[in-house]
Amino acid sequence: MGVGLIERYRDRLALAPGTRAVSLGEGSTPLLHVPHLSARLGIELWVKWEGANPTGSFKDRGMCVAVTQALAEGADAVICASTGNTAASAAAYAARAGLRAIVLEPEGAVALGKLAQARAAGATVLAVRGSFDQALAAARELGTRGTHVLVNSVNPFRIEGQKTAAFEIAEELGRVPDVLALPYGGGGNTRAFFKGFSELGTIPRFLPCQSAERATTLASAIRISEPAHAPEVAEAIAASDGTILTVTDAQIVEAWQLLAHEEGIFCEPASAAPLAGLLTAGLPPGTQVVCVVTGHGLKDTEAVDRTAPQPATVDADPDAIAEAAR
Repeated sequence: MGVGLIERYRDRLALAPGTRAVSLGEGSTPLLHVPHLSARLGIELWVKWEGANPTGSFKDRGMCVAVTQALAEGADAVICASTGNTAASAAAYAARAGLRAIVLEPEGAVALGKLAQARAAGATVLAVRGSFDQALAAARELGTRGTHVLVNSVNPFRIEGQKTAAFEIAEELGRVPDVLALPYGGGGNTRAFFKGFSELGTIPRFLPCQSAERATTLASAIRISEPAHAPEVAEAIAASDGTILTVTDAQIVEAWQLLAHEEGIFCEPASAAPLAGLLTAGLPPGTQVVCVVTGHGLKDTEAVDRTAPQPATVDADPDAIAEAAR
């Protein structure tokens, strides 16, 4: 039986002793060497495959801890603003804990797969007329009133859970990598990885990767105009001699297709942003890099419809099939 990350790392988390864990078996995700892309880039490239978490994204790491704490405090409901993955995770963990979940999503800006997850788990999903940043402001206000516990990444218990991915990487590699590349939306995951590696005593060079079209990017998971954790991202950059990489949506799509075509890793477009950055970064040969791939491709299947050829229709005839498959 899988052990969730709270039980695995309880001594490193800011939870009171004896707190009952709310878990769906999150964490312990694969660290995959990607030989084709390593050869292409001339580096030693690994992928931390966070799409293997229970709801299909890295958000489960922080959500299990945030909801565990909310339940311990006697909460009745949790609330979040979301571009999709936070909503799916909050809904699932609230259901597991027996709490109500209220999800605020910017109207028309969330991939249907993520919206379906939140609805299926019984969350109250409200489409907000406005941007993610406006939805987050409303959620934060409700969180101050004592009626709802805010479970966005500004909740410190979210960061506590997400930092455990740094521990796993160091354990699986036997060391801290030279470079960590990851998507940059709100910046919470960069903050969490920086906290985790800082606690280990060694920090890789941080390369958070964002879309040049932040407010309108097709990579909906990082469609955040005003990153809530920008100061903490700046701190991680300064402490690690890192840099923020900015890529176009076209470069994200190219990297997204490379991951699937060359390594069989089907992620959502936002998760390919760090690979897009690495393709332009010009790292020294042999650099050991971990690329954090944050969400499963089934989160955003509409992106496939927009970018991949439609299936051809053929007769059930071997010759016709062979001809069509050339």
